[in-house]
Amino acid sequence: MIALGILLVLVLLLVVFGLLFRIQILTSIFSGSSTREIGTSNRVNAILFILFMVIGGGAFAYSFIENYGKMNPPIASVHGHEMERLFWTTMIIIGIVFVLTHIALFVYSYKYQHKEGRRAYFFPHNNKIEIIWTVIPAIVMAGLVFAGWKEWTKITGPAPKDSVVLEVMGKQFNWLVRYPGRDQKLGVVNYRLIDATNEFGFDLSDKSGLDDFVAGEIHVPKGHPVLLKIRSRDVLHAVYMPHFRVQMYAVPGMPTKFWFTPTKTTDEMRAQLGNPKFNYELACNQICGRGHFAMKLNIIVDEPDDYVAWFSQQKSFSEQNPDVLASFKQKSEKLGETENASAAAAVVTPAAKASL
Repeated sequence: MIALGILLVLVLLLVVFGLLFRIQILTSIFSGSSTREIGTSNRVNAILFILFMVIGGGAFAYSFIENYGKMNPPIASVHGHEMERLFWTTMIIIGIVFVLTHIALFVYSYKYQHKEGRRAYFFPHNNKIEIIWTVIPAIVMAGLVFAGWKEWTKITGPAPKDSVVLEVMGKQFNWLVRYPGRDQKLGVVNYRLIDATNEFGFDLSDKSGLDDFVAGEIHVPKGHPVLLKIRSRDVLHAVYMPHFRVQMYAVPGMPTKFWFTPTKTTDEMRAQLGNPKFNYELACNQICGRGHFAMKLNIIVDEPDDYVAWFSQQKSFSEQNPDVLASFKQKSEKLGETENASAAAAVVTPAAKASL
């Protein structure tokens, strides 16, 4: 508390000295004894503005060209090309405005540096200029937003009926993947059933979930629509697949979805990049906690026949965990006995009524 009191006193003293200095300057101005001396620093600062524009602009251009490949991995989905076109259309428009406004900012700062005898022109308002710089950006932005909305509604709207469906759930700090079995229907899950074994919360009393299986990596077929059903078990995550141009938040308590069609198998992309160790990747690009760096999952794009072969080799969660299935059967049997006993107790025969 003493240190805090001393700090407050020092701050107040600085404020008081500042006000006294300001009063002295105002007094000298009103009395006519004030003179303003503009040294060489004004000229130096004006030149530095131009140097900063040239050097900073050159560094920006170099950084952009050097990292262009990292920012733009090869596209491996149908909708990715349209998304890329929209992205770069937006970047070009914004980039032109950005460059022109900053050139004007630095050049005007140099050109209109302080000079004795020069007075600024008082220009308070102009309706024509106000209309121009309001209407033109509004039209351009409306066009960009409409084009983006049109494409976004396609990839977040209803997926084709023959889509491969899988569920991706994020949790600190890994991804869980669930596929429907041969019935192509994901079963019911219940967060109350989640434990170390049943991480998804499978409710095996639902017959649709008996053939569901989990996978350690995502497999999808080339040239076939894939519907991702996305959930989060704890905090905000994001399903980010850069080569497929897929980005969708995984929000606790609010399921989301995204569908896309892969166009290149993993082997084809490895050949294109000349990297035999390449794998498509699902990453979380939201800072979701201390272990955020670990939230990665490999994606394998197979030829359709290879995908069918992989799918047929998977074992359902109930097959891999017979003890969990057995406990559900026991609970179901006990529940059935309880319900039967309750129903029997509720039935009152005519003879029993007469005795009453």
